[in-house]
Formats: sequence, structure tokens, C-alpha cells
Amino acid sequence: MIQQIDYAAVAPVLVTAVAAVAVLLAGAFDVGARVLGWATAGALLAGLVSVFTLAGGDVRRTFCVPPTLRGDGLASCSYSADNFTLVFQGIILASALLVVLLSLTDVSLAKAPAGEYCFLLLSSVTGVLTLVAARDLVLLVVGLETLALPVFALVALRRGDGRSTEAAVKLLLVSVASAAVLLFGVSLVYGATGALHFDRIATASVPSALEPVLTAGIVMVIAGLGFKVAAVPFHAWTPDVYQGAPLPVAAYLSVVSKAGGFAGLGLVVALAFPGHGDSWGPLLAVLAALTMTVGNVLALRQTQALRLLAWSSVAQSGYMLAPLAVGEETITAAVAAMAGYLGFYAVMNLGAFVVVTAFASRKGDGSEGNLLASYRGLVRRSPAAGLALAFFLVCLAGLPPGIMGLIAKVVVFEAVMTGPVVWLAVVMAVNTVIGLYYYLVWAVRLFAPETSGETAALPSVLPYRIALGATALGAVVLSVLPNLLLHATLSVG
Repeated sequence: MIQQIDYAAVAPVLVTAVAAVAVLLAGAFDVGARVLGWATAGALLAGLVSVFTLAGGDVRRTFCVPPTLRGDGLASCSYSADNFTLVFQGIILASALLVVLLSLTDVSLAKAPAGEYCFLLLSSVTGVLTLVAARDLVLLVVGLETLALPVFALVALRRGDGRSTEAAVKLLLVSVASAAVLLFGVSLVYGATGALHFDRIATASVPSALEPVLTAGIVMVIAGLGFKVAAVPFHAWTPDVYQGAPLPVAAYLSVVSKAGGFAGLGLVVALAFPGHGDSWGPLLAVLAALTMTVGNVLALRQTQALRLLAWSSVAQSGYMLAPLAVGEETITAAVAAMAGYLGFYAVMNLGAFVVVTAFASRKGDGSEGNLLASYRGLVRRSPAAGLALAFFLVCLAGLPPGIMGLIAKVVVFEAVMTGPVVWLAVVMAVNTVIGLYYYLVWAVRLFAPETSGETAALPSVLPYRIALGATALGAVVLSVLPNLLLHATLSVG
């Protein structure tokens, strides 16, 4: 039987996959690094255009079970270009585009092979675009591993730096362990339900004797995805990997890779296991509380910019996990709240990474281990970068005028308050206050008098100006008109 493929539905994935092969071949013929970088940015922009094109039409699905084999009226499609997919693909492609611009700015990648770098980045993006469109467990795992495998090499690309190799090995070991846990969980779910498509798992009749097997499978699937989003206790790799990787790769891990993990979690709890909220609801609530608390408390102790961003990223994962803990009754609204928070977070966090990358490049060695104290007086030396970083930090803290950060927290608070985990809202409130301290301490330093020896302004190359301008404009627009993003994410539910 010949499978009919809807090529329009998979257009974003095809664009990035074809571009990955093209830049790899171009790199073999010594095409310039800047040409390859701009070509990669163009491919991601083309993928983003295809996402917007799909958003204007009906839901498209492909790789479906043939009608003659269904027998129960379920569609059982492996790939779906619905609102959930398109919102996440839009966030992923826009974020990856900014990462490419950062890559053209970061001096630590100057000696890296450009063709291989662009190929690995586009391959990983192809994986995460596939993951968010997956509607069965097999495609979910394939997309997740296609996302993860190129990242190991990306982390290790900075030659002559032992920290980079160490970070890649740590990430590899953690990812292998998480993949094993996830695959074991998938096998248990399949053994208990006899199905792999989400709609069939959700409607499967499971004998009472196999309920413990299914519960164990659900827990292991969530644990496997928990590694990808750096949820406590699966978070230990985060600070060392962020510090050892090239800064654009760290930015990629903090947003794009995290978006893939959260998309996977949203899919399995909302579509595959909606009737088992008593199994995954309390688990996600505990994970959310631990993640935001550990991330915020350890961020208080950091003196280096990138390690602070790493622990901040862990804490932000806790806020994104919180709405998913409400259980099955309001899970669709909870997934929409999680997607909304992720969209706001992507703008805020990538904006901070833009300035940190430029700051590290100004040092001349690409070292991302710069001290927070080195940022004193940045507003005086580079007013645009300093004011933008201050605004991004205020947004992350959730304080005016960074209204987008405040709206993001209100959205997840509202989702949590509608479920049976009101206690989690109290934990979130306490952690929000803790987070205010380290974000504001860094922001205040930007306006303090300069220290001796810190007088140079940040570089002003074109990719940096575009990235800083795009993130700053996005943060301002979304602070004034947050509904622009919220209307899109509400359709996810």
C-alpha cells in the first residue's frame, strides 16, 4: 500500500533538511563562513514563511493509518500541522534564526568548520520541528534524538578548550541515559495499550492487571522528557554544559531544545495520557516546585553571567511545568498557558544571550565565563546594549516596564489556580520574589560607575545589531501588546 504524503504539511521540515545537506556540501567546497551563515539564516526564514502560510488554512495531517486498517474511526496520523505544531514551529524557527545571527557574532566559533556547524544546527532544528508535529511515540522519539544528537557535536565545536569537550561528554552521557529511560517507558506504554498513536493510546482499554505497567510507562516517558527541559532532579548537566559550549549553542539549548522538550511533554499529557492525570499530575507538580526552587536558590550564588543564565533557565522551566500539573480536566488550557510562557521566555532569554555573546566577543577570546562585576557601567559604554539587557532582565523578573514577563507569570498563575494544585501557586509566588533579587542585582550593575579597565564598547557588527534590534523590539512590542502572542498560543488549547 502506497502512503500518501502531504508535502505542504511537512514543508518546514523539508526546508531545513534540504538546507542542512546543501550547506554541508557547500562547506566542502570552501564556501565562506559568512555566506554559509547567511544562507542558513535564509533557510530558517523560508521555513518560518512556510509556517505562516500553513497557519492560514485547514489542519493538515499526513502519514496516517489507511482507512481500511483503522476500523474504529480514529485518524491515527503520525504528523499533524495543527495549531499546536505551527505555534511551536514558529517559536523554534524564529529562535534558531537569532541563534544563527549570534553565531556570526561569536568569536569562539571563528575557527570552527562553518559547513559542519550550519549542517549540525539545521539538522537539530529539523529534529525539533518534527518532534512538535509528532502524533505517535515512535516519531516523537525519532524527532527527539534527531534534535539531541547534533547538539553533542555543536557543544564540542570550540577547539582547544577542554571545557567544551567536557561539556559535550556530560551532555552525551545524560542524553543517552534519558533516551534509555524514555524508550523503556515507550515500550511499557505499548505493552499495556498495544498502540503507539496518541489517539489510540488515549482510547485504549487497559486491563486492570496492566494498569501498573502503564503507570510506570507514563512516569518513565515524563522522566525521559524531563532531562530535555532540565527539570530537577534531571538538571545537573545544565550549568556546566552552558558554560562549556559556544555561547550561541548555549542559547540554542536554553530556548530551542527546551521548546522541543516542553512540546513533547504537552503532547503526551494532553493527547496520549489525558485520562491518567492522577499519575502524571502530582509528578509534574513536584517536579515544577523542585525545579523553580532549586534553580532560583542556586542562581543567587552565581558570580558569572552565563552560570546565572543557566540556573535562571532551570527556574524558568519550573514555571513552564507548573500549568501542566493541573491534571486532565483543564489540560488543554494548561498547555496553551505553557506555550504562551515559552514564547515570552524565548524573546527575553535570547535577548539576554545576545548581549552576553557580544560582551564575551569583546573580550577577544570568546570566553563566556565573564563575571557579573564586569558588566558595571555597561549602559555608559554601550547605551543600546546596556539598556536592552536591563530591560530583558526586568522582563525575566516580571516587573514593569517589562510587562511581557509579568503577563507570562500571570498566565501560568491563572492556569495553576484553576486546578487541584493551588499550593503550587504559593511556591511560584515565593520563587518569583527570590528571582527578583538576582535579576535586579545584575540590572543595577549595568548603571553603576565603570570599573578600571572596562572602558571598551561592545562590537557593532551587522548580525549583532539585527539580533539585538529584533529581540529588543520584540520585548517592547510584547510588553505593550502581549495579546499578539497570547492570541496565537490560546489556539494551541
